Amino acid sequence: MKTRITQLFGIKYPIILPGMSWISTPELVAAVCNAGGTGYLATGPLTPEQTRQAIRRIRELTDKPFGAGCTLIMPGARENAEVMLEEKVPIINVSLGKCDWIAERAHKYGGKVIATVVTEKHALAAEKQGADALQVTGHEAAAHGGQVTTFVLVPAIVDKVKIPVVAVGGIADGRGMAAALALGAEGIGMGTRLSMTKESPLHKKTIEAQLKSGIEDTIYSNRFDGIYCRVLKTKSAQKAIRKGMSLPHAALESYKIAKMMNMPYFKLAIGVMLQGPKMMIQLAHFATAFDKIKVATEEGDLDYGVQLIGQCQGLINDVPTVKEVIERTVKEAKTIYQKNMKKF
Repeated sequence: MKTRITQLFGIKYPIILPGMSWISTPELVAAVCNAGGTGYLATGPLTPEQTRQAIRRIRELTDKPFGAGCTLIMPGARENAEVMLEEKVPIINVSLGKCDWIAERAHKYGGKVIATVVTEKHALAAEKQGADALQVTGHEAAAHGGQVTTFVLVPAIVDKVKIPVVAVGGIADGRGMAAALALGAEGIGMGTRLSMTKESPLHKKTIEAQLKSGIEDTIYSNRFDGIYCRVLKTKSAQKAIRKGMSLPHAALESYKIAKMMNMPYFKLAIGVMLQGPKMMIQLAHFATAFDKIKVATEEGDLDYGVQLIGQCQGLINDVPTVKEVIERTVKEAKTIYQKNMKKF
C-alpha cells in the first residue's frame, strides 16, 4: 500500500501510533514500526534525559523509521524537542504550538515534521510553518480531538492544503481506513485500537473496562485538563469534570508540575507568572490530569484515575498483537476497496 505518507516516512503501511502518555512507550512504538507502520514516542511525562534514553531504546528495538511527539504548551516540551533534534529523530510530531523552528532544523538532517491540527486555520498555519504532513484529529478521537468530526474535518482540510493528511479519530479497523482514504487522507492514526493490544503497557483492568464500554461511554469536556478532551465515562471522570479547577487549587498544583518535570519550582513559577494566571490554571489542569491518567494507565485504577479514550472503543472486542491489528486492517481496507470498485 503506497501513499505520500508511506513515501514520506519510508514505511510499508500508512498506519500511525499517536503519542499517548504512558502508552506510546519505546516497546509499543517499536512493535508498530516492526509491523510496517510507525509510532510516536510520548514525551509529555518525560524529562529531557528520559526522552534521550527512550529514543535510544527505540533504536535498539527497531531499525525502522519512528517518531516522537512534542506538545509545545507543556513545561519542558522545548527541551524535549531539542533532544529529538540532537538525536535526529526521523519524524517529529508537533502539537499545540508553532512548528517552524523544529521543521527548519529537522529538515537539515532529513527529518520530517507532522503537525497535529483540529481546525482548517491551524492546518494552513502549520503548512506555512514548514510541516511536511498534517495529523488531522477529529471529534471522535481520544484526548484532544476537535469540535468537528473526523470524516468532515479530513476532506475539508485535504481540499485546502497541498501536504499529505493523516486522519485520526474514530478509526479502529479497515472500514475506517478505507473511509479515510476515500476522503483524501493518505494515512490513519489508531491510538485507541493500538493501545488495546498485547504489546501495549495499558493496564489489563483498564483494557477490560474499555472492552465492556460502548461508543457512547465517553465524556467530552474542557473541564478535565483545560482543553476539550475525551475520556472514558466513569464516576471518577464525572467527578473530575464536575469539580473543574480553581485558581487557589492551581497554585497548589504548580508544585506537582515542577516535580513532574524535574524542574526547580522558582523557574517554573517565574515562567508561568510571565504568561499570566490563565497559563497557571492551564498547567494546573495538566498536572492534575496527568496524575489521574497515569494511575488509570499504569495501575488500572479507575476509581481515582481517568482514562483517555476514543469513541471507537465500542468497535473493539479483542486484544490481538500489533502485527495482527495492522495486517488485518490493511487487508480489510483493500478488500472493501476492491469490492466497491466493482459496483461502479
